[in-house]
Amino acid sequence: MGIEIERKFTVAGPGWRAAAERVQAMAQGYLNGLDAVESGAQKASVRVRIEGQAAFLNLKSRQLGHTRQEFDYPIPVEDARQLLALCVGGRIEKRRHYVRHQGHLWEVDEFLGDNGGLVVAEIELDSADEAFARPDWLGVEVTDQPRYYNLALAARPYSQWSAGERDSRL
Repeated sequence: MGIEIERKFTVAGPGWRAAAERVQAMAQGYLNGLDAVESGAQKASVRVRIEGQAAFLNLKSRQLGHTRQEFDYPIPVEDARQLLALCVGGRIEKRRHYVRHQGHLWEVDEFLGDNGGLVVAEIELDSADEAFARPDWLGVEVTDQPRYYNLALAARPYSQWSAGERDSRL
């Protein structure tokens, strides 16, 4: 069984840009909607993602917080393109920047399109209590704020958030 232990943060400054070792464009969508997952009718999100010349089908359990079950399977890119056409909600377009900081790899997602203006940083950990150094460009932790999850952003993009919702401290 795949387990993902991930923490998510807003980004408070541009310092990560100079430290990025590579950037990958991504397009993704969901075969099930936020309402089905939130209501409990479905217990996992089902995502299709194209990353350059690779594509993946991903299933992630619906628990709130930093630890979830996750399964990721490579699929042919052409299959992924066809599956993206079947997705519900909006498509997520982003550039993922890979940034190393004191022994950990951070993934900084710079969202485009309807989610443009949103930048979040994620770190995957080996255990829930693993210590990590916080880069000076890191903002507020939003791991437990579902509106920052990609499934939620596909259903209700950042461009539709109120000023209060954009305040990650709420």
